[in-house]
Amino acid sequence: MDSPRGRIYLMKLAADGKSDMNPQWVSHFDSCLGCMACMTACPSGVDYSRLIEATRAQIERNYKRSFAEKLYRRLIFATFTRPDRLRKMRFPLLAYQKSGLQSLLRRSGILNLLPKKMRAMESLMPQIGARESIPNVTAAQGTKRHRVGLLLGCVQREFMPQVNAATIRVLSAEGCEVVAPPEQPCCGALLVHAGEESAAIVLARKTIDAFERANVDTIITNAAGCGSNVKEYGHLLRDDPQYAARAKAFAAKCQDITEFLGNLEPRAKRNPLNLRVVYHDACHLQHAQGVRLQPRSLLLGIPGVELAEIPESAVCCGSAGIYNLVQPDAANALGDRKAELITPLNADVIATGNPGCLLQLQSALARTGHKIPVMHTIQLLDNSLRPRLSDATSDSSSLSSSSSSPSFAADS
Repeated sequence: MDSPRGRIYLMKLAADGKSDMNPQWVSHFDSCLGCMACMTACPSGVDYSRLIEATRAQIERNYKRSFAEKLYRRLIFATFTRPDRLRKMRFPLLAYQKSGLQSLLRRSGILNLLPKKMRAMESLMPQIGARESIPNVTAAQGTKRHRVGLLLGCVQREFMPQVNAATIRVLSAEGCEVVAPPEQPCCGALLVHAGEESAAIVLARKTIDAFERANVDTIITNAAGCGSNVKEYGHLLRDDPQYAARAKAFAAKCQDITEFLGNLEPRAKRNPLNLRVVYHDACHLQHAQGVRLQPRSLLLGIPGVELAEIPESAVCCGSAGIYNLVQPDAANALGDRKAELITPLNADVIATGNPGCLLQLQSALARTGHKIPVMHTIQLLDNSLRPRLSDATSDSSSLSSSSSSPSFAADS
């Protein structure tokens, strides 16, 4: 029953009134990663993503979770889908990390007294670095080729702003004017993937409104989970007479950053990096969006980069939206397996296209005693292009030297 076919069978039983929505029935759907690897493998083309999301929405509407579980999920959604609240958390988290308190508590074992799910949340905490301001509009360098919008995300916007900054620098260097609407909210990805459909619909409408005012040709995403979500806005808002057509038009404009750059003739010079790079496929990029070759092509387009493949690359790292927060044991097992497969590859750096995967891989590698830097694919390309960028841009573009955003000087 924990296979995709088994879960579809359980869906049918419930739809036909032959099964109750009891704890055992619900557990089979809670244990699903939602990684969509089954869709890549399915010879019949079954759209499991819509089935699992519709089923999870029914569960959240009709199944009574325990008070503790309901409270924990509410904490997750009230925090990680609110950039304004995440912004207020920056200073306390920075103090926790820079004061040495985090290191002391981790060494002492005191954190083991916390509930398992809270320990998981602490272990996945990103290293808080300097804030990088994101301009509302960034001019294209040279002749303007496109006017694009950038979806900023939530955790990435506040805790890993270097990814958005790198994305903007690369797009600008490639002749794109970049608009980052400051009023854009969370896109609703975490909510949709966890069955919180009503709240996700509200955020989807606000996101569409923000980007319609921006009047852009293409909407760029750089977080795999967010990208797969916004590309499905047409389905999410299909029954909304005011937004159905607008949502479909919005979704048609959305592209992952590697997908967009893969279709754009390179203009900016790539400088050598001379690195052995291991690329990790984010599930919602390779399976949900079908974007697999483009990130590899971009990395191989950087002189000096040697690309190494991870065995079992189609298998999830265990991040999967909020999965590593609500199913920490299974998530840790998957993360440890991924770390075991990466370690023998002797990588200088690991590249991936999703902030959740980035944090999950960092946590798994730390548990196994390995400190291989993990960064977003676009950060590597940004490092390669940096010598070409203007002084005005590069003065404010230095990446943090933390493990989540290492900076590699290009060998000219």
